[in-house]
Amino acid sequence: MQAAAVARRPADDRETVTANRSWWDAEADDYYLEHGGFLGDDDFVWGPEGLREEDARLLGDVDGRRVLEIGAGAGQCSRWLLGRGARVVASDLSSGMLAQGVAIEARAAAGRRLPYVQCDGLHLPFAGETLDVVFTAYGVVPFVADSARVMREAARVLRPGGRLVFSTTHPIRWALPDDPGPDGLVVTHSYFDRTPYVEQDRAGVATYVEHHRTLGDRVRELVAAGLEVVDVVEPEWPDDHEAVWGGWSPMRGRLVPGTAIFVARRPD
Repeated sequence: MQAAAVARRPADDRETVTANRSWWDAEADDYYLEHGGFLGDDDFVWGPEGLREEDARLLGDVDGRRVLEIGAGAGQCSRWLLGRGARVVASDLSSGMLAQGVAIEARAAAGRRLPYVQCDGLHLPFAGETLDVVFTAYGVVPFVADSARVMREAARVLRPGGRLVFSTTHPIRWALPDDPGPDGLVVTHSYFDRTPYVEQDRAGVATYVEHHRTLGDRVRELVAAGLEVVDVVEPEWPDDHEAVWGGWSPMRGRLVPGTAIFVARRPD
């Protein structure tokens, strides 16, 4: 549905989930057409800067490990992990995005296929202490009203010593316009204003929602879930990377961070 207006207003979990499920279902085909070349069908990219798990190794050794991707989209990251020996499940709220994953595999040569699960990252259908790794690359975390619950769910299903890793828009970007040019370097909004960004139709019904948290908020949510923060990675923009993705661009990326990756573990 075409959004008629943009607002900063409250949006609870129910409204957020309903809007974002519909938005990603409708956007799935176009998203893959626009970004599939950059993401690859069998690759693991943490964000628009192009940082790859093959180089970053943020998940650690995955061979033989039980891994869950939440907000998997078309499962590109999970497919890459499958090829490296992980026992991985790709999950997403959107059936449209998961259908893209099935279509990718249908076009590919015969080989191992991913198991897919449609579920909400707020309610993971897995028993406690059964997984070694939970991760998401730009999925789930900014698209729910209660991201603290996502951290608690991840902590619940992780085994002692298990790892949670997620990338999301760097919080400082919320103070700047979503513009890849010079205007995107001028602070226009309070970094501390956590009011959600809402696209809505003419009746005021939300069609897309994102939620903002500060860096401190993210750390506190992880710690409150019983997790230890191992690292916060802010990928730098590579000199040879000239691609523009929405508000991400070489101009902005070489001056301010666009992505934050949080690495945490459940204590032994």
